[in-house]
Amino acid sequence: MAYLLLFLQSFLAATLAPFSSEAVLAAMLYNGFNPTYCLIAATFGNWLGGMSSYGLGYLGKLEHIEKWLRIKHEKLMQWQEKIQKYGSYFALITWLPFIGDIVAVGLGFFKVKWLPVAVLSFIARGVRYALITYWMIG
Repeated sequence: MAYLLLFLQSFLAATLAPFSSEAVLAAMLYNGFNPTYCLIAATFGNWLGGMSSYGLGYLGKLEHIEKWLRIKHEKLMQWQEKIQKYGSYFALITWLPFIGDIVAVGLGFFKVKWLPVAVLSFIARGVRYALITYWMIG
């Protein structure tokens, strides 16, 4: 049950919800939970949360972004140029607090191919949690 809660916490932390999955992971490791199971639960939960943000962005429409989020068309075009230039490599920073959620939505919004985004996002998130796990049990 604790691993499922870590999974859910990590999922929510990868959306716009202000949660710290790192703190939950560290607390579980400190209390003797299995590091491998913790690593798997945190990584998959956070990755799926990030991919859900990508999916929401994919469904977005330019006129809605401009109207509801009050983002100027010129600013969106600047982001589009950057995303076209670096593409799915932006997925490597989707784990970052605050901006990572926006980047994930942007990758979906600008229709960057999902498979490279999914793979790079999974790698980045996995490495982050692996480092925390290693630091805690190391």
